[in-house]
Amino acid sequence: MQNAKSPAIRMSIVAVTTALVAVFTIAIRIPTPLGGYVSLCDVAVTFVSYTFGPITGLIAGGLGTAIADLVGGFGQWAPVSFVVHGLEALIIALIVRINPDSLFYRIVSALVAVVIVAGGYFLLTGAFLVGFGAALPEVPANIVQSAVGVLLGLPLSLSVNKAYRKIDELKW
Repeated sequence: MQNAKSPAIRMSIVAVTTALVAVFTIAIRIPTPLGGYVSLCDVAVTFVSYTFGPITGLIAGGLGTAIADLVGGFGQWAPVSFVVHGLEALIIALIVRINPDSLFYRIVSALVAVVIVAGGYFLLTGAFLVGFGAALPEVPANIVQSAVGVLLGLPLSLSVNKAYRKIDELKW
């Protein structure tokens, strides 16, 4: 792929993947007791991270979920989503980058994603929005959301990488 590292190509990929994350976040929302929701955002976040790397994942994961919260009427959650899903994307992509062909690193990245999402929402929501007692019942839903995200996002990424081998040149 010619000029795959050019700023215009990188900005375009970040813009499209951010929109992808936002759409996956908004498309299906299941309400939770705290007035938030669980969604398919982690499918897109993990797909983008595994496919396009840590920087693209960080920006698209954080910004896409925050935009979805703002547009969808959940503005109070936007900063939490930005931090949690941005960090999730960055860390899992960095773990997989150690050895992209290793099943071990994929499993480790999946477990870390679950911990970051469930733990991140618990800590940030508890500290800044509702208190830790109220945030605790949300943990199981966040575990399910992030686990489903990895279980669907990783195979999707593997399929895309297999079908379009040159996509690795777009990692950032």
